[in-house]
Amino acid sequence: MHTIVESKADWRGPDMLKRNDWIHRVTDVEADEIRASLKAAQSRGVNFDTISRDNFPLPRFGKVLADALDCLENGAGLMVLRGLPMEGLSKDDARLMYWGLGKHLGTAVSQSKDGDLLGDVRDFGSDITAPDGRGYKSRQQLSYHTDSCDVVGLLVLRVAKSDGLSIIASSTAVHNEIARQRPDLLEVLYEPFPWSWNRQEVPGEKPWYLQPLFSFHNGKLSCRYIRMQVLNSQRFADAPRLSEKQLEAMALFDKLASSDEFKFSMMFEPGDMQLLNNHVMLHSRTSFEDHPEEDRKRHLLRMWLSVPNSRDLSPLMGAIYCDQRGGVVRGGFPSRTGKHHYQTLATVATD
Repeated sequence: MHTIVESKADWRGPDMLKRNDWIHRVTDVEADEIRASLKAAQSRGVNFDTISRDNFPLPRFGKVLADALDCLENGAGLMVLRGLPMEGLSKDDARLMYWGLGKHLGTAVSQSKDGDLLGDVRDFGSDITAPDGRGYKSRQQLSYHTDSCDVVGLLVLRVAKSDGLSIIASSTAVHNEIARQRPDLLEVLYEPFPWSWNRQEVPGEKPWYLQPLFSFHNGKLSCRYIRMQVLNSQRFADAPRLSEKQLEAMALFDKLASSDEFKFSMMFEPGDMQLLNNHVMLHSRTSFEDHPEEDRKRHLLRMWLSVPNSRDLSPLMGAIYCDQRGGVVRGGFPSRTGKHHYQTLATVATD
């Protein structure tokens, strides 16, 4: 029987708004260090392929990033670094700076079958209800979800004309409240659900797989939840049908996550860097209205990171991360071959 998990990531939205320990305001000295390191790296011809912690040194701000990693894994599960030095930087400069900061946090992993390691979060007209819809390419409101990595990082270049609020809730708090209200549904959420690959699968493999929404392994909780990908699995005749209990469990999950008791929202500012531990945090976004001018449209840069201090995952949860944890593989998901990946999922189906 799964029950309440003790964790500093078990917080409620209104309480987080009263705290500021999850926000670090970049000091002038730290900003100067970042600028100087970027300028020195560029003067030596350092680029995306060659930048590293060694040639992008941050003796002072590196400690801030190390503290952020500890907070992400052992604390509240989120951190916002506010006021990164964006003034005077071109887009290419900002990308290289962000990539360099990422090197001090972990290893960037692929965000899609295309192998993109530094994603552009912009309105490209994607429809999130489509079989291959991706939320970061749309301006539609997003439901609460996690990303398929340890930590997701967003660097804000420009904000929208209006709205586009970032909304965060603790999946740990949702888990514990379900344990209090409906322990029977919590047990369901630990069982495998069918998921759609949303057309991200390797050619020749099944377009769906099995994975639970919660797992508990080596003393740590992990959550993975993307409602539309679960529902999209029902497009495939050979995928297991969602049961009434599974649908009821997801409905309670959504109700709690989206309630004012659990969530809080924040408006991004240019120069913000938001970091979330996907294993314990849920995030969403309100819809937004963009500026008509191309060079004023909302634009964020996204990294999915495998971080060195992240929790171990159970085989039930870890199969989806098999090609993402611990290293970068360019060009998509070459390790997502039948034997390595789908045999794990087949085992899940029969456990």
